Amino acid sequence: MTRMEQAFHLFDTYNQQDPSEPSEYFYAIKLYEWVKKLDPEANEPLLLASRCQHIGRWEISRKTYPEGRVGYLKWRSDLSKFHAQKATEILQSLGYDEDIIARVNEIILKKRLKTDTEVQTMEDALCLVFLEFQYDDLIKKQPAEKMIEILQKTWGKMSAKGREVALSLTYSDAGQQLLEKALK
Repeated sequence: MTRMEQAFHLFDTYNQQDPSEPSEYFYAIKLYEWVKKLDPEANEPLLLASRCQHIGRWEISRKTYPEGRVGYLKWRSDLSKFHAQKATEILQSLGYDEDIIARVNEIILKKRLKTDTEVQTMEDALCLVFLEFQYDDLIKKQPAEKMIEILQKTWGKMSAKGREVALSLTYSDAGQQLLEKALK
């Protein structure tokens, strides 16, 4: 097993500990697959980051933060730092050098989004995972106006390439209608 495969194994094993369901493991695999589709020549730090982007996400519950946007943003910020720390611990245990670990952390923390092509590839992949696997479930939980706002924010995070791929996905009727409204 290569060192990268060992890292994947450790990331995957950690994510399979999710007590509710191994959803973080599933999403990590799908994120990795999207990164590979978007960038077939993706380098090792980007591939590593894709597999541990949300490692252990269940360990910091959204319910422990205040309701509303400020609480949500604080939760997301704390989660990103947690994911970067977990990734660092695992990569250090495998003997990765500090330059690779630092680069994985930059990608996980989304530093220089829009100007760093690898960070943007990760963001595009995250948005595509959301649209492909989480979007329809969220439609059932949120009013149409809120979904339109979410879609517009998602679209704003994506590159032109990511948007093009997103438009090629197959959506439910409700999903397609909301997307069309959001993009008007």
